[in-house]
Amino acid sequence: MRLHVADHPLVAHKLTVLRNKDTASPTFRLLVDELVTLLAYEATRDVRVVPHTIETPVATTTGTKLADPRPLVVPILRAGLGMLEGMTRLLPTAEVGFLGMRRDETTLEAITYANRLPEDLSGRQCFLLDPMLATGGTLVAAIDYLLERGASDVTCVCLLAAPEGLALLEKAIGDRVDVKIVVAAVDERLNEKAYIVPGLGDAGDRLYGIV
Repeated sequence: MRLHVADHPLVAHKLTVLRNKDTASPTFRLLVDELVTLLAYEATRDVRVVPHTIETPVATTTGTKLADPRPLVVPILRAGLGMLEGMTRLLPTAEVGFLGMRRDETTLEAITYANRLPEDLSGRQCFLLDPMLATGGTLVAAIDYLLERGASDVTCVCLLAAPEGLALLEKAIGDRVDVKIVVAAVDERLNEKAYIVPGLGDAGDRLYGIV
């Protein structure tokens, strides 16, 4: 498992506004979109490309284009939906799958309630979107879901991570598959309710309201 923390002044600025409890939902959604685009730049650094010859207005040259099969972007519902547009802005030709997962507030275990994914992910680069890597249970379950379908290259894009969640991922995933974690920051810890501290609260509620 590889961890990349995006160290950039714009990332730090936008994250600070996101953390502010007084930031309204419309602003929160906009900033998540902008922040994910910045994180996507780092997350796609190893995206597969192939040589591609084109004609410019003055000469023939060889550049690159995304390789087949196309990357797969998978937001974890519901909060991951708020990250989708920011990710596909940089990967407009990617396919999009969906995983519906929620955390049981008693056991803290991840429960899968919906999925819309290809049956065979062999050879696909997969990008999982989930705002908060807290206990790590949801992300481990999501990664295992992709691995069961043949994926071997998974990048997880999160706004924040807790050390406890990263430790669980390291233990569960190890080096058996190439997994990269891209985050804006690693926070201090989890509290007794398994919320990230200082964190930014419940990302889903702040994106869409409490329903």
